[in-house]
Amino acid sequence: MDHYDLVVIGSGPAGQKAAIAAAKLGKSAAVVERRDMVGGVCINTGTVPSKTMREAVLYLTGLSQRELYGQSYRLKHDITVTDLSARTAHVVNKEIDVIQSQLTRNRVALLIGSARFTGSHEISIDGPDGERKVITADHIVIAVGTRPARPSSVEFDGATIVDSDQILGMSHVPQSMVVVGAGVIGIEYASMFAALGTKVTVVEKRANMLEFCDREIVEALQYQLRERGVTFRFSESVKTVEKHPGGTLTILESGKKIPADTVLYSAGRQGVTDELDVAKAGLQGNERGRLEVNENFQTEVEHIYAVGDVIGFPALAATSMEQGRRAAYHAFGEPAGDVDPIQPIGIYAIPEVSFVGKTEDELTAENVPFEVGVARYRELARGAIMGDSYGMLKLLVHATDRSLLGVHVFGSNAAELVHIGQTVMGCGGTVDYLVGAVFNYPTLAEGYKVAALDAVNKMRAISRVTGAGNGHDLGAE
Repeated sequence: MDHYDLVVIGSGPAGQKAAIAAAKLGKSAAVVERRDMVGGVCINTGTVPSKTMREAVLYLTGLSQRELYGQSYRLKHDITVTDLSARTAHVVNKEIDVIQSQLTRNRVALLIGSARFTGSHEISIDGPDGERKVITADHIVIAVGTRPARPSSVEFDGATIVDSDQILGMSHVPQSMVVVGAGVIGIEYASMFAALGTKVTVVEKRANMLEFCDREIVEALQYQLRERGVTFRFSESVKTVEKHPGGTLTILESGKKIPADTVLYSAGRQGVTDELDVAKAGLQGNERGRLEVNENFQTEVEHIYAVGDVIGFPALAATSMEQGRRAAYHAFGEPAGDVDPIQPIGIYAIPEVSFVGKTEDELTAENVPFEVGVARYRELARGAIMGDSYGMLKLLVHATDRSLLGVHVFGSNAAELVHIGQTVMGCGGTVDYLVGAVFNYPTLAEGYKVAALDAVNKMRAISRVTGAGNGHDLGAE
């Protein structure tokens, strides 16, 4: 029976970083993963393939170039699933190879099979060829991730009624699609298929979508999606989905009927702890299959940790990596420092959305005085060069101490641009740093200076009215 200092169940971003962190500390570490899932959901069915598909859609449709070359511009007119999947398969295979190389280089054992607990320190692994192996560990990290939540009333077939894991395996690009759920995953896929020319209808039981985002940004995204033919049905719930020879019929509780070739269910995700026999380790998942942890990512059994999507929000690859690293450090008494509360969110819709910090609604609810500075891509030379006239960068600035409270970006390269604001916020910088900074020209990053000047000018206008100087007599555009 093999024994390790640390065993990680799951090889997604959280599991990888936990195992490698332990190895870097000189500990023996192993990762248990199924043969067809090395890299976890992130690599195989989630983040990487969906974002790769997005890049393929942008490239093949020529969508980002249409402002320059006309609305009829298109690199390929008859785009097939093969066109999309070829790029996806290439990237996924490359990433799996990178992960296996990293584990090997750090002498982390990769044990192929399905894991389940047989005790709090003992794990049984059912291998792909039917053999069974039992291993033990001083510490265990559960990083198994999640799977799409499936209503029992819906008959999923992987072809006409699909979940977010199955959508990448469709045989053709549908002419029409119903997307149930306007969360991050639902909106990302809705925008991609709309860009491909699919007529998309989004059904959401809540009154709005992406409620954790800035309202102005969400409204801009909705406008762009509606321009591409997306229909939104808010405050609506699905009663049933019927399959017919001619396609599907989605019937809403309100009585509306929506015909479509395909229905995509994106109604949350379920932790896969039910497959682990966690009860034999003294644990119990909640109704969503997720595990409760403390600030050190320990479960109620102190030598067993849980990280990544299986513990719930924020369920992002980036945050999961940090959780895995910190869990391993805590297990072996290695200081990890404080967790930076300033963490970015990226939504890879078409167009892209990313933000860090507070929204206007949150600051208003907290009675925090703030000013808004905006830069629109159409005012930036780089925006004109790229053909992006709708993008925007928005800064929320404290009205008295001039600190950055939030950065919200909509449009091309949003998820990259947000990190400039994140760094300024993390280092305690103020809007005055951005006003005085020199940015390369022409770049989208120059939008930070434009937005900063916009905010400063608004604050200066207030001080003129009140007769109170603010002590920041900076030039403005």
